[in-house]
Amino acid sequence: MKNDFMALALAEAEAAAERKEVPVGAVIVSAAGEVLALAGNQVMANHDPTGHAEMLAIRQAAQRLGSERLLNCDLYVTLEPCPMCAQAISFARIRRLYYGASDPKGGGVDNGPAIFSQPSCHHAPEVYGGICETQAASLLKGFFKSRR
Repeated sequence: MKNDFMALALAEAEAAAERKEVPVGAVIVSAAGEVLALAGNQVMANHDPTGHAEMLAIRQAAQRLGSERLLNCDLYVTLEPCPMCAQAISFARIRRLYYGASDPKGGGVDNGPAIFSQPSCHHAPEVYGGICETQAASLLKGFFKSRR
């Protein structure tokens, strides 16, 4: 099941790459297994530095549920969330975070500031990294290689 949801996130990442966005995709799933939101990066398209896939998916799911709290929801994202997205995940009270590729340079979960480990963090989800990591990393590497 986890790989099915990550496959949806990877499809969103591929669609983002086709739009010339950094290929990151995110999916939010309810406790019952219902897909609540799907998103790919839209930073360039929306001229919005907060247009990360995770932020867009959190906004969609919150609107759909009519609540700023995404209790018992899980987030699948193809790249380790940055510090901004990690804070949003915490504020939304996401239950579990599944991510694909690690981000040693810009990550905010297992790398960088490790937001969920900070004493000021209000809520830390369960975190599972490395889900479909090879495919997610390959998408990113191919995208950046093509831009050089």
